[in-house]
Amino acid sequence: MGGLLSELGKKLAERWLSLLVLPGALYLAVLGTAALLGHGHPFDLRHLTHQVSATAETRTVRTAGGQIVILGAVLAGSAAAGLTAQALGSLVERACLAADWRTWPRPLRALAQLRVNRRRHRWATTASRYDQLMTEARRTRGRGERSDPTARWTAHLAMTRIAAEYPDRPTWSGDRIHGVSARLDRVHQLDVATVWPYLWLTLPETTRTEIAAARQSLYRGSTLTAWALLYLPVAGWWWPAVLISLTLAFAGRARTRAAADNYALLLEAAARLHSGELAFRLGLTSAFPTTASRLGPATLPAPAPPPDGADGTAPTPLTPDLGDALTRALHIPPPTPPPDSA
Repeated sequence: MGGLLSELGKKLAERWLSLLVLPGALYLAVLGTAALLGHGHPFDLRHLTHQVSATAETRTVRTAGGQIVILGAVLAGSAAAGLTAQALGSLVERACLAADWRTWPRPLRALAQLRVNRRRHRWATTASRYDQLMTEARRTRGRGERSDPTARWTAHLAMTRIAAEYPDRPTWSGDRIHGVSARLDRVHQLDVATVWPYLWLTLPETTRTEIAAARQSLYRGSTLTAWALLYLPVAGWWWPAVLISLTLAFAGRARTRAAADNYALLLEAAARLHSGELAFRLGLTSAFPTTASRLGPATLPAPAPPPDGADGTAPTPLTPDLGDALTRALHIPPPTPPPDSA
C-alpha cells in the first residue's frame, strides 16, 4: 500500500510540475523580462543580464532564507498562473465547442447566430456544388465512362472545411463534434445524447482510454489558446509578447481542431461498433438480424471459439431500426406536471 501511494504521489507531482509549474514559470520569466526591458530595449540581453545579476547580488537574495522565500514565491506564482490558464482554458473550450450558444447572453448569442447563418449559407453553396458533381459522375458512369474525380474531391474538401454536416454551431470544432450526433441520427436514427452514458459503461477499457485521451487533448489545445490570451496583456510593457501570443494562438487553434476531429472520429466509431453490444445487454437484439444472418453462412469463415463468458453470438449491426429502438428504450420522458390542487 505504501508503494502504491508513493507511486501515485510521484505521478501527481509530475503532472503538477508539467501542467502547472513549468508553463507558469515560463510566464513569470516573460513577465520579469518585460518589466526589466520594456519597449525601449526589447532585445537588450546585456541590460537584462546586468539587471538580473544586480538583483542576485543583493543581501536579501544571497541569504538562505531569502532564497527559500523567492523559490516559494516562484512556485506559488507559477502554480497560480497555471491554474488561471486552466480555468481560462475551460472558458475557451466552451466557446470553441459552443454547445450551448443559444443560451449565451444576448449580444454574444446574436453574433453566434450571424456566424451560424453565414456558415450555413456557405455550406449549402458548396454542398449543392458537390451534389451536382456527384450527379454528373453517376450519369457518366451509367454511360460506361469514367469522369475525373478531382473536381468532386475538391468540392467535398471545400464542404468539409466548413462542416461535415449541416452547420449548427458558430465554430468548426463545435460543428465537427455536433456532426457526429447529426449523422448518427440521420443515418441510424440514434440519439447519441440519450444513448451515450449507457454506451460508455459498456465500452472496452482500451476504447474508453483512447476516447478519454482524445478528450484531454482537446482540453490541452484550449488551454494553449488560454495561454495566448494571458500573454497578450504583457505586450503593454514589452511588445515581443505579441509574437508569443500569436504563436500560441495559432498553435492552440490547430491543436484544438485536430483534437476535435480525432475526438469526433472516436465517438462515431465507438457508437457504430458497440451499439449492438448495448442493445444485446438491454435485450433488444432478438428483433433484429445479426451480421451472420444478414450475410449468410456461405460468406462467413468458421467462427473462432468464444471466450469464457461469451455466448458466441454474432454482433448485431447498427441499423436505423436498432438505433431507433435503443433511443426509445433509453429515453427518459419528462415528468408530468402535478394536478392542480383543489
